[in-house]
Amino acid sequence: MKSRFMPALCALIFVLPANAQEGDVSWKSTEIAPGLYMLEGQGGFAGGNLGLLTGDDGTVLIDDGLEPLTAMTVAAVESLTGAPVDFVINTHAHGDHVGANATLHNQGATVVAHENLRRQMARDDAARDALPELTYTDSVTFHLNGYTAEVMHVSSAHTDGDSIIHFPEVNVIHTGDAMFNGLFPFIDMDSGGSLGGYIAAQKQIIAMANDATKIIPGHGPLASKADLQASVDMLEACRELVWELVVQGKTADEVVAENPLAGYGETWNWGFITTERMTRQIYRALTTF
Repeated sequence: MKSRFMPALCALIFVLPANAQEGDVSWKSTEIAPGLYMLEGQGGFAGGNLGLLTGDDGTVLIDDGLEPLTAMTVAAVESLTGAPVDFVINTHAHGDHVGANATLHNQGATVVAHENLRRQMARDDAARDALPELTYTDSVTFHLNGYTAEVMHVSSAHTDGDSIIHFPEVNVIHTGDAMFNGLFPFIDMDSGGSLGGYIAAQKQIIAMANDATKIIPGHGPLASKADLQASVDMLEACRELVWELVVQGKTADEVVAENPLAGYGETWNWGFITTERMTRQIYRALTTF
Protein backbone atom coordinates (compact mmCIF):
# COMPACT_ATOMS: atom_id res chain seq x y z
CA MET A 1 0.00 0.00 0.00
CA LYS A 2 1.49 3.30 -1.13
CA SER A 3 1.12 6.09 1.40
CA ARG A 4 2.43 9.45 2.43
CA PHE A 5 3.22 7.97 5.84
CA MET A 6 5.07 4.89 4.60
CA PRO A 7 8.59 6.43 4.79
CA ALA A 8 7.93 7.31 8.42
CA LEU A 9 6.48 3.87 9.10
CA CYS A 10 9.50 2.18 7.54
CA ALA A 11 11.76 4.29 9.73
CA LEU A 12 9.76 3.17 12.76
CA ILE A 13 10.20 -0.48 11.85
CA PHE A 14 13.92 -0.20 11.18
CA VAL A 15 14.79 1.55 14.44
CA LEU A 16 13.16 -1.27 16.40
CA PRO A 17 14.68 -4.77 16.74
CA ALA A 18 15.93 -6.12 13.44
CA ASN A 19 14.35 -9.52 14.04
CA ALA A 20 10.84 -8.06 13.83
CA GLN A 21 10.08 -10.04 10.67
CA GLU A 22 12.40 -13.00 11.19
CA GLY A 23 10.14 -15.28 13.21
CA ASP A 24 10.95 -14.20 16.78
CA VAL A 25 8.21 -11.60 17.05
CA SER A 26 4.92 -12.70 18.61
CA TRP A 27 1.81 -11.31 20.25
CA LYS A 28 1.65 -11.30 24.04
CA SER A 29 -1.96 -11.43 25.26
CA THR A 30 -3.24 -9.98 28.51
CA GLU A 31 -6.86 -10.52 29.58
CA ILE A 32 -7.95 -7.21 31.09
CA ALA A 33 -11.62 -8.14 31.55
CA PRO A 34 -13.50 -11.41 30.89
CA GLY A 35 -13.20 -12.04 27.16
CA LEU A 36 -11.41 -8.72 26.52
CA TYR A 37 -7.70 -8.82 25.70
CA MET A 38 -4.80 -6.53 24.92
CA LEU A 39 -2.26 -7.94 22.45
CA GLU A 40 1.17 -6.32 22.31
CA GLY A 41 4.13 -7.29 20.18
CA GLN A 42 7.16 -8.91 21.79
CA GLY A 43 10.50 -9.91 20.33
CA GLY A 44 10.24 -7.22 17.68
CA PHE A 45 7.81 -4.79 16.09
CA ALA A 46 4.42 -6.33 15.27
CA GLY A 47 2.49 -3.09 14.87
CA GLY A 48 0.29 -1.15 17.25
CA ASN A 49 -1.36 -2.75 20.27
CA LEU A 50 -4.49 -4.73 19.45
CA GLY A 51 -7.73 -5.06 21.35
CA LEU A 52 -9.73 -8.29 21.16
CA LEU A 53 -13.29 -8.95 22.35
CA THR A 54 -14.48 -12.53 22.16
CA GLY A 55 -17.53 -14.50 23.21
CA ASP A 56 -20.61 -16.34 21.95
CA ASP A 57 -21.86 -13.31 19.98
CA GLY A 58 -18.69 -13.05 17.91
CA THR A 59 -15.17 -11.71 17.79
CA VAL A 60 -14.15 -8.06 17.43
CA LEU A 61 -10.51 -7.18 16.72
CA ILE A 62 -9.28 -3.60 17.21
CA ASP A 63 -6.47 -2.99 14.69
CA ASP A 64 -4.57 -5.87 13.11
CA GLY A 65 -0.83 -5.20 12.88
CA LEU A 66 1.64 -5.26 10.01
CA GLU A 67 0.80 -6.96 6.71
CA PRO A 68 3.90 -9.26 6.67
CA LEU A 69 2.86 -10.65 10.07
CA THR A 70 -0.77 -11.32 9.14
CA ALA A 71 -0.53 -15.10 9.53
CA MET A 72 0.92 -14.67 13.01
CA THR A 73 -1.85 -12.23 13.94
CA VAL A 74 -4.61 -14.51 12.68
CA ALA A 75 -3.12 -17.48 14.55
CA ALA A 76 -2.81 -15.49 17.78
CA VAL A 77 -6.43 -14.39 17.62
CA GLU A 78 -7.70 -17.87 16.81
CA SER A 79 -5.70 -19.34 19.70
CA LEU A 80 -7.69 -17.11 22.06
CA THR A 81 -11.08 -17.30 20.40
CA GLY A 82 -11.22 -20.62 18.56
CA ALA A 83 -13.20 -18.71 15.97
CA PRO A 84 -12.66 -16.34 13.04
CA VAL A 85 -12.86 -12.57 13.38
CA ASP A 86 -16.33 -11.11 12.73
CA PHE A 87 -15.48 -7.41 12.92
CA VAL A 88 -12.27 -5.39 12.65
CA ILE A 89 -12.22 -1.82 13.99
CA ASN A 90 -9.38 0.29 12.57
CA THR A 91 -8.32 3.15 14.83
CA HIS A 92 -6.48 4.95 11.98
CA ALA A 93 -5.00 4.28 8.55
CA HIS A 94 -1.33 3.61 9.30
CA GLY A 95 0.06 0.35 7.96
CA ASP A 96 1.04 -1.02 11.36
CA HIS A 97 -2.65 -0.94 12.36
CA VAL A 98 -4.43 -2.03 9.15
CA GLY A 99 -1.98 -4.53 7.65
CA ALA A 100 -4.21 -7.62 7.98
CA ASN A 101 -7.41 -5.93 6.76
CA ALA A 102 -7.51 -7.63 3.36
CA THR A 103 -6.88 -11.12 4.72
CA LEU A 104 -9.43 -10.77 7.50
CA HIS A 105 -11.97 -9.32 5.07
CA ASN A 106 -11.47 -12.30 2.77
CA GLN A 107 -11.97 -14.61 5.75
CA GLY A 108 -15.37 -13.03 6.39
CA ALA A 109 -14.70 -10.10 8.71
CA THR A 110 -16.41 -6.74 8.30
CA VAL A 111 -13.95 -3.84 8.61
CA VAL A 112 -15.28 -0.75 10.41
CA ALA A 113 -13.64 2.69 10.64
CA HIS A 114 -14.18 6.42 10.43
CA GLU A 115 -15.04 7.64 6.93
CA ASN A 116 -11.86 9.77 6.78
CA LEU A 117 -9.79 6.62 7.28
CA ARG A 118 -11.40 4.96 4.27
CA ARG A 119 -10.83 8.07 2.19
CA GLN A 120 -7.17 8.21 3.20
CA MET A 121 -6.58 4.53 2.41
CA ALA A 122 -8.31 4.94 -0.96
CA ARG A 123 -6.15 7.98 -1.77
CA ASP A 124 -3.09 5.93 -0.87
CA ASP A 125 -4.08 3.16 -3.31
CA ALA A 126 -4.89 0.53 -0.70
CA ALA A 127 -6.17 -2.74 -2.07
CA ARG A 128 -9.95 -2.79 -2.37
CA ASP A 129 -10.23 -5.74 0.04
CA ALA A 130 -8.33 -3.74 2.69
CA LEU A 131 -10.78 -0.82 2.71
CA PRO A 132 -13.35 -0.55 5.50
CA GLU A 133 -16.77 -1.72 4.35
CA LEU A 134 -18.66 0.08 7.10
CA THR A 135 -17.85 3.69 8.02
CA TYR A 136 -19.21 6.21 10.48
CA THR A 137 -18.96 9.98 11.03
CA ASP A 138 -19.29 10.66 14.77
CA SER A 139 -19.78 7.34 16.57
CA VAL A 140 -21.00 3.78 16.23
CA THR A 141 -21.81 1.29 19.01
CA PHE A 142 -21.37 -2.48 19.15
CA HIS A 143 -23.47 -4.60 21.52
CA LEU A 144 -21.75 -7.99 21.70
CA ASN A 145 -20.80 -10.55 24.34
CA GLY A 146 -22.49 -8.59 27.11
CA TYR A 147 -20.39 -5.50 26.42
CA THR A 148 -21.00 -2.13 24.86
CA ALA A 149 -18.18 -0.96 22.62
CA GLU A 150 -18.57 2.75 21.90
CA VAL A 151 -16.46 3.71 18.88
CA MET A 152 -15.90 7.49 18.74
CA HIS A 153 -14.13 9.82 16.36
CA VAL A 154 -11.50 12.17 17.81
CA SER A 155 -10.86 14.97 15.36
CA SER A 156 -7.45 15.95 13.96
CA ALA A 157 -5.47 14.10 16.62
CA HIS A 158 -2.94 11.50 15.41
CA THR A 159 -4.61 11.72 11.96
CA ASP A 160 -7.99 13.05 10.80
CA GLY A 161 -9.54 9.57 10.90
CA ASP A 162 -8.84 8.45 14.48
CA SER A 163 -11.17 6.30 16.55
CA ILE A 164 -11.13 5.51 20.25
CA ILE A 165 -13.14 2.63 21.70
CA HIS A 166 -14.76 2.74 25.15
CA PHE A 167 -16.03 -0.35 26.99
CA PRO A 168 -17.97 1.37 29.82
CA GLU A 169 -19.10 -1.81 31.63
CA VAL A 170 -15.52 -2.84 32.33
CA ASN A 171 -13.90 0.63 32.37
CA VAL A 172 -11.52 -0.01 29.46
CA ILE A 173 -10.55 2.40 26.68
CA HIS A 174 -8.53 1.65 23.54
CA THR A 175 -6.97 4.89 22.31
CA GLY A 176 -5.27 3.86 19.09
CA ASP A 177 -2.35 6.18 18.47
CA ALA A 178 -4.02 9.01 20.34
CA MET A 179 -1.71 7.72 23.07
CA PHE A 180 1.89 6.50 22.99
CA ASN A 181 2.37 5.44 26.60
CA GLY A 182 5.61 6.86 28.03
CA LEU A 183 6.83 7.91 24.58
CA PHE A 184 6.92 11.09 22.53
CA PRO A 185 4.00 10.62 20.10
CA PHE A 186 4.07 10.66 16.33
CA ILE A 187 1.54 13.26 15.11
CA ASP A 188 0.91 12.71 11.41
CA MET A 189 0.21 16.25 10.27
CA ASP A 190 0.39 15.16 6.63
CA SER A 191 -2.66 12.98 7.31
CA GLY A 192 -4.70 15.60 9.14
CA GLY A 193 -3.27 15.23 12.65
CA SER A 194 -2.48 18.25 14.81
CA LEU A 195 -0.80 18.98 18.11
CA GLY A 196 -3.83 20.84 19.46
CA GLY A 197 -6.18 18.08 18.35
CA TYR A 198 -3.92 15.43 19.86
CA ILE A 199 -3.93 17.15 23.25
CA ALA A 200 -7.69 17.71 23.02
CA ALA A 201 -8.24 14.00 22.25
CA GLN A 202 -6.19 12.98 25.28
CA LYS A 203 -8.17 15.37 27.48
CA GLN A 204 -11.40 13.88 26.11
CA ILE A 205 -10.22 10.41 27.08
CA ILE A 206 -9.17 11.63 30.54
CA ALA A 207 -12.69 13.00 31.05
CA MET A 208 -14.07 9.51 30.34
CA ALA A 209 -11.66 7.81 32.75
CA ASN A 210 -11.15 7.37 36.47
CA ASP A 211 -8.31 6.03 38.57
CA ALA A 212 -9.35 2.42 37.86
CA THR A 213 -9.61 2.77 34.08
CA LYS A 214 -7.43 0.45 32.00
CA ILE A 215 -6.20 2.16 28.84
CA ILE A 216 -4.86 0.26 25.84
CA PRO A 217 -2.55 2.73 24.08
CA GLY A 218 -1.57 2.55 20.45
CA HIS A 219 2.01 1.83 21.52
CA GLY A 220 3.58 1.11 24.89
CA PRO A 221 2.38 -0.86 27.92
CA LEU A 222 -1.13 -0.95 29.38
CA ALA A 223 -1.81 2.51 30.77
CA SER A 224 -3.81 4.34 33.41
CA LYS A 225 -5.48 7.74 33.65
CA ALA A 226 -2.38 9.00 35.46
CA ASP A 227 -0.20 7.89 32.54
CA LEU A 228 -2.43 9.76 30.11
CA GLN A 229 -2.38 12.87 32.28
CA ALA A 230 1.42 12.68 32.32
CA SER A 231 1.35 12.68 28.52
CA VAL A 232 -0.87 15.76 28.41
CA ASP A 233 1.30 17.56 30.93
CA MET A 234 4.42 16.74 28.91
CA LEU A 235 2.91 17.88 25.62
CA GLU A 236 1.62 21.15 27.03
CA ALA A 237 4.94 21.89 28.72
CA CYS A 238 6.92 21.06 25.59
CA ARG A 239 4.62 23.20 23.46
CA GLU A 240 5.24 26.15 25.75
CA LEU A 241 9.01 25.64 25.69
CA VAL A 242 9.12 25.62 21.90
CA TRP A 243 6.66 28.52 21.64
CA GLU A 244 8.96 30.71 23.72
CA LEU A 245 11.59 30.32 20.99
CA VAL A 246 9.14 30.62 18.10
CA VAL A 247 8.04 34.07 19.26
CA GLN A 248 11.68 35.11 19.30
CA GLY A 249 11.70 34.48 15.55
CA LYS A 250 14.01 31.48 15.64
CA THR A 251 14.08 29.02 12.76
CA ALA A 252 13.42 25.32 13.24
CA ASP A 253 17.15 24.55 13.14
CA GLU A 254 17.86 27.30 15.69
CA VAL A 255 15.18 25.93 18.01
CA VAL A 256 16.59 22.42 17.70
CA ALA A 257 20.05 23.79 18.53
CA GLU A 258 18.63 25.30 21.73
CA ASN A 259 17.39 21.79 22.71
CA PRO A 260 14.38 23.10 24.66
CA LEU A 261 13.04 19.59 25.37
CA ALA A 262 16.25 18.33 26.95
CA GLY A 263 14.52 17.92 30.31
CA TYR A 264 12.03 15.47 28.78
CA GLY A 265 14.34 13.52 26.50
CA GLU A 266 15.60 10.96 28.97
CA THR A 267 12.06 9.90 29.88
CA TRP A 268 10.10 10.28 26.62
CA ASN A 269 12.70 9.97 23.85
CA TRP A 270 12.77 6.78 21.74
CA GLY A 271 14.17 5.53 18.46
CA PHE A 272 11.48 6.87 16.12
CA ILE A 273 10.46 10.12 17.82
CA THR A 274 13.69 11.48 19.22
CA THR A 275 13.91 14.71 21.17
CA GLU A 276 14.94 16.49 17.97
CA ARG A 277 12.06 15.06 15.97
CA MET A 278 9.57 15.96 18.70
CA THR A 279 10.93 19.50 18.73
CA ARG A 280 10.49 19.74 14.97
CA GLN A 281 6.95 18.35 15.18
CA ILE A 282 5.98 20.99 17.71
CA TYR A 283 7.72 23.75 15.77
CA ARG A 284 5.81 22.79 12.63
CA ALA A 285 2.53 22.67 14.54
CA LEU A 286 3.12 26.17 15.93
CA THR A 287 4.22 27.76 12.67
CA THR A 288 1.89 26.18 10.10
CA PHE A 289 -1.44 27.87 9.61
